[in-house]
Amino acid sequence: MKPLRFWKYHALGNDYLVLDTADAPRPPKTADIVRICHRNFGLGSDGILYGPLKARGADFGLRIFNPDGSEADKSGNGLRIFARYLWDKKRVREKPFTVHTLGGVVTCQIGAGGKLITVEMGRVSFDSREIPVRVNPPREMINQDIEISGLRYRYCAATVGNPHCVLPLEEISPALAHELGPKIEKHPIFPNRTNVQFLKVLDRRNIQIEIWERGAGYTLASGSSSSAAAAVARRLGLCDGDITVHMPGGKLRIQIADDYAIVMTGPATRVGEFKLDPEALK
Repeated sequence: MKPLRFWKYHALGNDYLVLDTADAPRPPKTADIVRICHRNFGLGSDGILYGPLKARGADFGLRIFNPDGSEADKSGNGLRIFARYLWDKKRVREKPFTVHTLGGVVTCQIGAGGKLITVEMGRVSFDSREIPVRVNPPREMINQDIEISGLRYRYCAATVGNPHCVLPLEEISPALAHELGPKIEKHPIFPNRTNVQFLKVLDRRNIQIEIWERGAGYTLASGSSSSAAAAVARRLGLCDGDITVHMPGGKLRIQIADDYAIVMTGPATRVGEFKLDPEALK
């Protein structure tokens, strides 16, 4: 077995390894993904982006793998990184292009010499059947109650191609995300598990979030989480349609249309090229 070549990027501290289909005819096995992403035993990352793939109805296809080996529907940061990779490889230029993910087709556009990427993330839905959330009767998941460790919290749920649970709170912290995040992620009300955001509204144009990501754990930044949290803030009437999302890793701009279609703009940074020795997978 030859060494596997990866390109590493980060988007506000949320790091991914890009594995090009030209170097690997198929994605790594689940156990290998876990080892590759491990911070001590592998290259270390918040996931693997496998592409570009041929895709019907899109210019490129992309598969996204979490560090626990599961496959993600969509990742805003992952999409920005993949777009930056395509730019670096001169497979795209300034003209908009489309990428197919399990969570739908998105449109990407590169700016600032490759360092700023805009992604049309799709439309946010709060419908319990689309997210999905196990509730009866089906309904819009705004200002609902959930019990965690004997305490009740008010939450909103949404999907932007992947599921999210947003808890609006007066104060948030990394400790709170670590404490409640894994419990909410695997709560039986979410049949496919869920991403979790702890939301603090700063003013009508700014929000702050802490993130617990499905299959990845505590995360410094997330594009889809920013999209969901911003959409919830607007749906609650707490923010307008142009929101800056503040996260531990940095800031993203989220623009929300009247139909809750999301446009995300933010950076992606190249870290380097790496070769994984097969010995690391033994």
